[in-house]
Amino acid sequence: MEKFSIHCPCCEATINIDAATGAILSHEEKKKVTGSFEDLKGQLSKQAELRDQLFAQEMSSQKDRERLLEEKFKEAMKNADKVTDTPYRNPLDMD
Repeated sequence: MEKFSIHCPCCEATINIDAATGAILSHEEKKKVTGSFEDLKGQLSKQAELRDQLFAQEMSSQKDRERLLEEKFKEAMKNADKVTDTPYRNPLDMD
């Protein structure tokens, strides 16, 4: 009896098929490697550190954001006096 062994690229399972009939003879799934409790605990602690680091970074950028917006507003107020009374013309309206 001749058979084919096919390796699935998605789930990495091995399927044995009979060459004459095309019937599936056997299906073997890939063995899943399970980690130890300590490995999982270490991964969770790394994720928690990363979350805390990203949160601290966003908090510092929010503190600086208020100052930047205030400077942009003051600069816009200075430039507002220089602007003439001509209305804004949208370049897309110039057909």
